[in-house]
Amino acid sequence: MRRIFSTDRVTAWATAALAAMLALALFVPLLARHDPLAIGDVLALRLVPPFGRDAAGAWHLLGTDRFGRDLFVRMMLAARISLAIGVGGSLLAAAIGTMAGALAAWLGGITDRVAMALADALLAIPRLVLLLVCASLWRPGLLTVLVVLGATGWMGVARIIRSEILGVRARPFVEAAHALGVSHWQVLWRHVLPNAIGPAIVATTLGVGNAILLESGLSFLGLGIQPPRPSWGNMIAGGRDLIVTAPWVALAPGIALIVTVLAVTLLGDRLRDTLAGQRAPFARQLGERT
Repeated sequence: MRRIFSTDRVTAWATAALAAMLALALFVPLLARHDPLAIGDVLALRLVPPFGRDAAGAWHLLGTDRFGRDLFVRMMLAARISLAIGVGGSLLAAAIGTMAGALAAWLGGITDRVAMALADALLAIPRLVLLLVCASLWRPGLLTVLVVLGATGWMGVARIIRSEILGVRARPFVEAAHALGVSHWQVLWRHVLPNAIGPAIVATTLGVGNAILLESGLSFLGLGIQPPRPSWGNMIAGGRDLIVTAPWVALAPGIALIVTVLAVTLLGDRLRDTLAGQRAPFARQLGERT
């Protein structure tokens, strides 16, 4: 792990940006003087510019929205939701994909053919289309978004796990485990899967940023997190008609979304490069021995 977070400045920047976003999302709503969901005197508080003071003398770092609510506090509250959905949706998709890919590779036969045929069929449909269809069938909300992200994102992880397990199961230690009397399923869960899970972890890390973007897109379209609960997507949607008169209402959550997704993607790329660098010497040694 030390190699991942100390190799270059880009990784250090991404780590610092993500850590700062997590800290702000955790503490800023807790320290806020007013409820970020409450609407006060709209005429006196609405559309205060960044670094400005409202009629009551309160200072606002990023200004206020059309209802007079502090934009920075709401943006950090939205960060909690977006980060939780990004991580939760990616982990749920990874869990489903790992289960499906492991069973397909280990059992083979009709199970393998059906699972991979289903994965290929779903991969042929754009994920955004699947998300829109699923989100429109159920009541929009946090749980719906999590379930939809998990149900539409498992296919790539399943294919990765299947490919890795097919390679690992041919190694000598698997035959040795069978010869020692270890049960069929124990060999899979205790010996084969831990040796095949690395690429799936990388795919899950890279999927966090994608899940955050998809959640924001659904919320922007009104199919995700519903107001007054803030999300970066519905905050951008709420400020799009003010882009000329009060651009900070839409630009602030948009910039936060870009920075977070970029930081997560950079860390995922570093993790992938590190894993590839660790596997290359093993492959060379194996080639020399053979």
